Amino acid sequence: MIAGSIALAAVSLPAASAAAGRHGSDPEDAALAFNPAGYTTITVTVDGAPMTVRAYSEICDVARPVAAAAQQPGLGGGSTPISNTRCGYQSINVFVPQATAGDQRAPIYFAVNNAGWAASYIRASVTAGASYASATSNVGAALKAGYVFVDVADRSRNLVGADGSWPGKSPAAIVDAKAAVRYLRLNDKRMPGSAERIVVNGTSGGGALSSILGSAGNSPEYYPYLAQVGAAGITADGRSTIRDDVFAVNAYCPITDLGNADRSYEWLFNVLNTRTDLGQNNLPAAAAAIAAQFPAYEKSLGLGLSASDLLDTIKREVIRSAETYLKADPANTIPVLGDSFVIAGGGPPGTPPSTKSYVNNWIDVDNAANKVRSVNMKNYLDFVATQATLKTTPAFDPLGVNGNTTSGAETNLFGPANQRYLNYTEYSWDHNNVAGDGSGLDDTGLTWAQYIRKRSTIVDDQVHLIDPMDFIGTRADTAPYWYVRTGTRDRDTSFIVSINLDRALAADRQVKDVNYRLAWNQPHAGNYDVPEAMAWIAKVVRQVGNPH
Repeated sequence: MIAGSIALAAVSLPAASAAAGRHGSDPEDAALAFNPAGYTTITVTVDGAPMTVRAYSEICDVARPVAAAAQQPGLGGGSTPISNTRCGYQSINVFVPQATAGDQRAPIYFAVNNAGWAASYIRASVTAGASYASATSNVGAALKAGYVFVDVADRSRNLVGADGSWPGKSPAAIVDAKAAVRYLRLNDKRMPGSAERIVVNGTSGGGALSSILGSAGNSPEYYPYLAQVGAAGITADGRSTIRDDVFAVNAYCPITDLGNADRSYEWLFNVLNTRTDLGQNNLPAAAAAIAAQFPAYEKSLGLGLSASDLLDTIKREVIRSAETYLKADPANTIPVLGDSFVIAGGGPPGTPPSTKSYVNNWIDVDNAANKVRSVNMKNYLDFVATQATLKTTPAFDPLGVNGNTTSGAETNLFGPANQRYLNYTEYSWDHNNVAGDGSGLDDTGLTWAQYIRKRSTIVDDQVHLIDPMDFIGTRADTAPYWYVRTGTRDRDTSFIVSINLDRALAADRQVKDVNYRLAWNQPHAGNYDVPEAMAWIAKVVRQVGNPH
């Protein structure tokens, strides 16, 4: 599908492996056997009531983990020590409510925690003595529902290896997530919960990882990578004997389709002159050139959407979001034209959140009738970009790789393990302007088209292997159930990205339910609608019935 995709001569099985279940003889699989007695007992409080939970800690889910350095880059600078250098980025924590300990039919709530596509060191969402409210905490709600809660660690960008390399480059995150699924399937009969009812939850980069995990089930393209780390169910001759598809996806604000995210972003925030009007157009020529590439890309998806009608599509989604919010509770209202949105923001630790006011000049509502009369799209996009300043151009693949290391952009997700940063889109590669960063036409003498024709080039495959749009509607086994939310105030990626994901899923015959919506008045965030999301999970689990 993507030029330069990796040749997989050793792989012979189709996507949905008929050999699933024949995994008793592999010595690496035997070494990955789950120990049912290997837990400690902790007590937590859920909705004011004590709950006993079995905690299985830091289970290494691959046979050949990649060693990490003892000091890892810290958030916001500096470094952070880690204790589990052997397997801290390729392991899971498993939490089982005592009442579920004998239940092999319970859903598994599979939490990926790699915000910003960053590497996710093993974490414990459930801790002894903690209190959870099921109305606001997805952790508490999952435990109260009797689900097995699994925290998943994975390699990704920023990870430093013990040898000084960068072993978290794409597709490491999806490989490690698939390895965790395979571990759960290998041990399904030994563990509480059902690996046939895995529900993946994640936000931002985690939402993107959830989306690619949900769309690329059982794809042979990942088998060589899974073999390298000793994932369960990969034989010595490169065949798969265990499935890695999942049941459902609960994704928030997915930062995905990275190979085209700059095009979507620049088109959306330039088509009505948002950047220019707000003084946020740092590279107007680049913004215009990247935006000009978007219509052809959108047409190539074959989703029945075109650049000419996408603003109307977004408008309809905003209206649906507002009216859904108004109908959900008689107390819910939206400021009328001329009144102000009062939006709370995070304050320093231990202090009340700060608030800012923004005059409503973009949505006209009839609160009594729960109806939206009109939306002014130009003013709406200005509102989005005012309350959270737009990313600089290009938003995801900066022109000068080393010159933008503080931007938080995704250039360190791609390229060889011995090079920290690399451009991964055509425009940024051809216009790279930092000499000596090892990336782009200026340093290599090769245009993007010439570079990706080289047999040694891997970056195009890396982009492909974390893009759900490349797998939905193909022979890969896409999850049948999806719950996707992006906030109406989210400026971290283009609204078009999640709309395209929704439309692609809706067109995939394997998908039975897509519950997609822009979430009213939410920023770039997740798990803000716990009762609704958990009710949806319970509904689809109930519809399907007991796993076989």
